[in-house]
Parts: sequence; C-alpha cells; structure tokens
Amino acid sequence: MSVLAYILPLLRLYLIGVKVLLHQLLNSAFTLPVLPRQNGRVAIVTGGSRGLGYETARQLASLGMHVIIASSHEEEGLAAVKRIQEESKDRKVEFLKLDLASLESIRQFAQNFKKRGIQLHVLINNAAVMLVPEKRTEDGFESHFCVNYLGHFLLTNLLLHCLWDSGKDDLFARIINISSSAHYVGDLTLEDLQSTQGYSAHAAYAQSKLAQILFTYRLQQMLTASAAPVTVNAVDPGMVDTDLYRHLWSPARLAKRPVAWLLFRTPAQGAATGVYAAVSPDMEGVGGCYLHNGQRTQSSLASYDEVLQERLWKKSCRLLGLGDSWLA
Repeated sequence: MSVLAYILPLLRLYLIGVKVLLHQLLNSAFTLPVLPRQNGRVAIVTGGSRGLGYETARQLASLGMHVIIASSHEEEGLAAVKRIQEESKDRKVEFLKLDLASLESIRQFAQNFKKRGIQLHVLINNAAVMLVPEKRTEDGFESHFCVNYLGHFLLTNLLLHCLWDSGKDDLFARIINISSSAHYVGDLTLEDLQSTQGYSAHAAYAQSKLAQILFTYRLQQMLTASAAPVTVNAVDPGMVDTDLYRHLWSPARLAKRPVAWLLFRTPAQGAATGVYAAVSPDMEGVGGCYLHNGQRTQSSLASYDEVLQERLWKKSCRLLGLGDSWLA
C-alpha cells in the first residue's frame, strides 16, 4: 500500500473531525424534551455496557422501558445492569451476550431472544469499533466492516419479524443505526469490502459507517413498500468522550484529552439524539432520516445512491447466506 493511499484517508477523517468539533464549539448540545413513559415496551441496545450505549440504555430504562444490553463484554454488561438498577429498583434491565464479530453469536442471540416470546419495539444498533489494527473475524471479515455494519445487518434481519409483529399502525417499532460523520469521507468499494487491496483503518472505519447509512435508507424503502409498522433511521451522535478513540493516530491521541474536555460531548449528551429517535412522538412513523444533534440533516451524496444501496444489500445477503429474501 502506497504512503499516499494510507495518509489520504487519515487526513480526510481528521479534517471531518475538526469540522465536527467546530460545530460543537458553536452549537449547544441537543437537550431531550420531556418524553412519554415507555412502560411495557422492550429495547435492545448493542454495545450497551459502556460509553454511548450505556447512557442510551440508562435513559431508556429511566423511561420505564425493558432494556436488554447486548454486548460481548459480560462482566462489564452485568456491572452496567447493576448500576442502572441501583438508580431505581423498578428499572427493568438485563444483559445478554452478543459478539458482533461472530455470525454464530449473532444467530444464537437472535434465536435465544425469539424463544422468550416477548415483543421488541426498539433495536438500537450502537456497538462499534474504530481505527483498530487490521484483523479478520472468525468468519473472515474485516473487523470494522463486520462489527459496525455486517453484524448489525444480520442482527436486524434476524429480528425484523419480531419488530414487525410488535409495531402497530399508530405506534411503530423503530430501528436506530448509530453512525458517524466519518461516513462523509467514506468510499464504498463493493469489489473489496474487506480491504484486501491495502489496509487503512481510517478508510475501513469510514466505509463501514457509509455502509450503515446505505443500509438504513434501503431498508426503509423496503419497509415502506411492504407497509410494515417499522421505521429505521440513522443517528450521528457527534464526537463523544468515550474510549472509542483509544486507537487514534498517536499525535491526535495525545491532544485528545484537553480537546475532549473542551469540545467533546459527554456520553449522556451524545445519547440524546438516539433516545429521541427511539421514543419521541415527533418521530412516529418517520423513517429514512439522518439525525444529528436532534435535527434531521443531509448525509453524504453517496449515501443517497439507490443503485449502490441495492447492490450493497444484495452483496451483504450473499456474504451472509441469506438468499434472495430480505426477511431472514
């Protein structure tokens, strides 16, 4: 891989990061309005044991929702459950193990959930890795592509019947894909989704986030065409002070602490838009949106390419052995 091919994605990603930080400097963080109680409703939050996912799970539980924290970190997940329950004993929250880097784990998680016979009203695809060294999953997929996108693609398809059955004409089930402004500099190469032609962690991360949004828009088109009582939206939480940034380029990592203190959102602030998208009456029946700081906004031009959306969908189904049906 040439030096330029390595440096260019790095520079593009850090430049978009600077743009986001300037926006956060000049704009107040979104504040959640008063939201209705969610008693009796069920949510799954992937990556809910720490950071943004934990705050999302905590806020949903505070509204009376039965929250399932799905994470590969069992000890952290159980500790997160305990902390949330200690805030209020009537909060219903539990942990179920899910490793998005393993297709077997994803299928087992979905099967175990379905066996319980409970409804599913909200699925928040939050778990992510960022800028990790090159690595292949047990199924042979590049780690960013699998954890951030393909694993959530499979999980969503496996749980879609549950969401469909739980939604109503006046109270839709909702899918929220937690994305990133990194998608604006993402290039999706269908012929090399696993980055075999030269690895850049920055390019791989940006590609996975663009794939999430292409998936969001394509799924909403299909749900609308089927008159399904389910919506799907993508949420950009902004730059949030979590350990997701631990693999930053060394100079940026050194600068992060003072910059984060001044300009990053807190996990609670970062979670607000996702919670809003998941339960606000303002978003009832509204899908196919990209939300940032509580507002609908435009995603990248590439993300609206319907031909690319369809081709990525079909490619993902082939990679996962889902066949021609869009319902697993």
